[in-house]
Amino acid sequence: MQIPAVFVIGATGRLGQILRRHWGDAGAGAPVIWGARRAGPDRGAGLVACDPLGDPDGLARAAAGAGAAAGAGALLCLAGVTPAAASRGADFDDDARLALAAMAAGDAVGAHVFLCSSAAVYGRAAGPLREEDAPTPAAPYGAAKAAMEAAVLARAARTGQRVTILRIGNVAGADAILGGWREGFALDAFPDGTTPARSYIGPGMLARVLGALMRRRDLPQVLNIAEPGAVQMGALLDAAGLPWTARAAGAGAIARVEFDTARLEALVPLEPARPGALVADWRADRAAEAAGTTVGGPVG
Repeated sequence: MQIPAVFVIGATGRLGQILRRHWGDAGAGAPVIWGARRAGPDRGAGLVACDPLGDPDGLARAAAGAGAAAGAGALLCLAGVTPAAASRGADFDDDARLALAAMAAGDAVGAHVFLCSSAAVYGRAAGPLREEDAPTPAAPYGAAKAAMEAAVLARAARTGQRVTILRIGNVAGADAILGGWREGFALDAFPDGTTPARSYIGPGMLARVLGALMRRRDLPQVLNIAEPGAVQMGALLDAAGLPWTARAAGAGAIARVEFDTARLEALVPLEPARPGALVADWRADRAAEAAGTTVGGPVG
């Protein structure tokens, strides 16, 4: 069976770079076309220029051209506004605009559209956090993601379009702990001695999970993406051999953000998250980044 091509928007962001290292030009056993708003030589080889907001028609043409005559069978939108970008003046409302532009492009070619959201939509809710739980964001970033989700689901309800919103947990190495560690790193600690626990997924595992999902069409509209369970941040740093000091957690600190991953586990076999395995996955990804190589072949 010929597997339709996957078209990825936002290939130069953190998650896009991870997928490029692990998928190369074949993800889920299919050709992958990597799209970026600017595709100059300094951005890396093999990129297709596509500006979802500035040139939505061009985005649709790029998706239609993916995989030669077949067009893209799946469209994965990784583009979005991060808190760091918002602090530099980016508009959180662009999250919904980007998602709707991706949906329009996907609709034009009949692709199943995958859109990235975040654990931030759950805010301070107690877990395990389920996809059917109503979003309760506690910060502007989470509110923007929740608004994006609502806009996307409203469009899908009107049009019948196939869409899956991916609520992605912390990605080892693309997070503020392993990825943000520096000498003198301090970490919140609670009175019982624990450190914040979060749902995590390793970069290689993320690539494998997303690769598997790209091949399927019997998917729910919302899906938590993480390895089962939650990992304490202090344990993750300890497993990596990275020293840290404890500081008293403030009143606003959230002790645990844990996904319910039953939906995902019904689709993709997963082992519980373990600090050592997450660190090993992160180190393999870092080694590939340093060497400029692809970690593995086709995934899925």
